[in-house]
Amino acid sequence: MLFREDKFNDECGVFGVYGHEEAANLTYLGLYALQHRGQENAGIVSSAGDGLKVHKGNGLVADVFTETDIDRLAGTSAIGHVRYSTSGGSELRNAQPFVVDYSRGSIAVAHNGNIVNSLLLRAEFEAYGSIFQSTMDTEAVVHLIASCKERTLTDRIIYALGRLRGSYSIAFLTEDTLVAARDPHGFRPLALGKLKGAWVVASETCAFDLIDAEYVRDVAPGEVIVIDETGLSSYKPFAPVEHTPCIFEFIYFARPDSAIFGANVYDIRKEFGRELSKEHEVEADVVIPVPDSGVAAALGYAQAAGLPFELGIIRNHYVGRTFIEPKDSIRHFGVKLKLNAVRKVIEGKRVVVVDDSIVRGITSMKIVKMIRDAGAAEVHMRISSPPTVCPCYYGIDTPNRDKLIAANQSVADINNYITSDTLGYLSVEGLYRAIDRGGGKDLVEPSYCDACFTGEYPVDIFKESKPPQLVLFK
Repeated sequence: MLFREDKFNDECGVFGVYGHEEAANLTYLGLYALQHRGQENAGIVSSAGDGLKVHKGNGLVADVFTETDIDRLAGTSAIGHVRYSTSGGSELRNAQPFVVDYSRGSIAVAHNGNIVNSLLLRAEFEAYGSIFQSTMDTEAVVHLIASCKERTLTDRIIYALGRLRGSYSIAFLTEDTLVAARDPHGFRPLALGKLKGAWVVASETCAFDLIDAEYVRDVAPGEVIVIDETGLSSYKPFAPVEHTPCIFEFIYFARPDSAIFGANVYDIRKEFGRELSKEHEVEADVVIPVPDSGVAAALGYAQAAGLPFELGIIRNHYVGRTFIEPKDSIRHFGVKLKLNAVRKVIEGKRVVVVDDSIVRGITSMKIVKMIRDAGAAEVHMRISSPPTVCPCYYGIDTPNRDKLIAANQSVADINNYITSDTLGYLSVEGLYRAIDRGGGKDLVEPSYCDACFTGEYPVDIFKESKPPQLVLFK
């Protein structure tokens, strides 16, 4: 099993530009910055006011687009998407932005999240003869728009979003309008920026930094922003609910150089490490991170504990999605292909290893063995989040509960399984203390979705037996 497969997988990344002559090129760069949010498909749809042009493909942004492709997408507005599938498969027909022609014209949609009542919506439309082109939940949105009798695009989109249950940070593009919206709970991040008179939206602010755009503010939970030739208009058409942004964005998903939910990700991850050091102190010689997502927390742990911080594990950033394994099998080949221990840093030392999470435990076991093989005297595993005991249904690809090691075994049992000398998780209370110190308390309503740790879902849900998808029950 590859290192990546023992992590929660990123959801998707959304980017959009309105009013710039290089809209497609800026969107291409924005997707580059958001590549960490999805590596299966990438796509851009653009408009010069005379129809929508689209280019999509499987793979990374660098592999999907050429300079010729970007030239063909010339226009003054565009939206783009990088995808990791949370609903529907990874095949090209499920790549976004999703584009359709209907009686009112053409519309494209790029979506980050998970519409948990999509199967009910799909069944409703199919009962009346509608034909779906893909297996992803996002397609239900365009069917809702197309079936709506409201006169304006804004009203049709508001109607469609009002029928959805679950999570969405979403962008729509027509020939002359860009619309961006977040679900009322605000599960997924979405930011608004400006660039020389043009408006931009992105899942994370790191995309603004790359193109020298100015961050203006977050798109508010439940807000619908419409950008056209008249300027920017904001609507808040939905009944207010408790804001519950995803706490795992801080722990793992977002890039550390981004600001999301009103706080800097890097600062909060360091605070996770500081709090972890207080909760799980141990006599040791060195602190090392599991790269890359464990780096900031490990640095905070080392600073709080007064221990040296070293890069004791090096990550190979050039591992593709497939590889040819030797016929004479190499033990732990998948992890060793991605990670390698630095013997000089580790040998003879009591090592604290900081990672962001443990999902199945298989990779953690292999990392501990790798560090022992490099000569460590002791290996103390520290996790900068609480035990993951429940799956996510709001846009993150997570294993079923029976595959989550912490849902089925005690911390002591997990410690024995991964063969570390000691194992310590950050507590839920410590998680919130760290977020408060890191700036998360600046949110108007500082509550988060922490269902993966607590099982307390912000909305009531029930399981359908087939296929394995949750549908919101209200």
